[in-house]
Amino acid sequence: MKETTDCSIGRRNTTTARLTIADHRRDQAGLTYVYPVLSRRARGVSIGINLNLNRACNWACIYCQVENLQRGAPEAIDLDLLANELDGFLREATQGDYLARHVAQTQYRRLADIAFSGDGEPTAAKEFAAAAARVVAVLEAHALHGRLPLRLITNGSLIHKVQAGLATLARAGGEAWFKLDRGDAAGMQAVNQTSGDPARVLKNLRACAALLPTWAQTCWFATNGKAPDATAEAAYLEVLAQAADVIRGVHLYGLARTSRQGGAEKLSRLSAPELRAWGQRIRQKTGVRVKVSP
Repeated sequence: MKETTDCSIGRRNTTTARLTIADHRRDQAGLTYVYPVLSRRARGVSIGINLNLNRACNWACIYCQVENLQRGAPEAIDLDLLANELDGFLREATQGDYLARHVAQTQYRRLADIAFSGDGEPTAAKEFAAAAARVVAVLEAHALHGRLPLRLITNGSLIHKVQAGLATLARAGGEAWFKLDRGDAAGMQAVNQTSGDPARVLKNLRACAALLPTWAQTCWFATNGKAPDATAEAAYLEVLAQAADVIRGVHLYGLARTSRQGGAEKLSRLSAPELRAWGQRIRQKTGVRVKVSP
């Protein structure tokens, strides 16, 4: 079907495209910085804010679905365009029929949150604090401040550099989802392809939680047909236990989208019972609340 452009809000209108949990492409709405996705963890339509248009990140997680991911930092952000796109999309989603046209499952036909996520680490953008402030201002203009959750999905590696931005999110009632996939250096290197330092990750996690409400987010999967072993589980539990007093809980999830990174062929999903059983062990060992999304 031919696409048409609605210049008043600067987005393409497609009457056939449907949002799915398995497809988180950034061009779903034809915008530059704003993209809607169907989120199983947020349980609805998450409005993504992509500050990494050049697909650059300081990590390269082996399960990442971003194609042509490169190491580095984002390009300069056009804050006016970001704000205008978000304003237009919120108007269409709240006053128009966007959700009815693009979300097949009625239980997901709701705006779940606005999430700084995208094609790399959002806090790597020099304009992150300013972008957070602009997003909050748009929420206030739509009378959605305090009603539509605001989230930062982060690997947490730059927490010490973005405290102003985190404070802005905190004042707006936002929260962080902090990546904690493994608890040992070798596991962090293998999964996140970054030099693993459990002590530094723990320090950053606690620092993040001191600034705004924080959940750990953990992707758990099989490699070469095998789930992480008892040693990997123990290392993860040790780090998590040391943050149990400051975090809200754990978002434990499995693979849902195809990885575009080298080595992806080695990865496979764990069954829902396996993932739920691991979540139960996390609760029993640490006392931390766990939300499981197979």
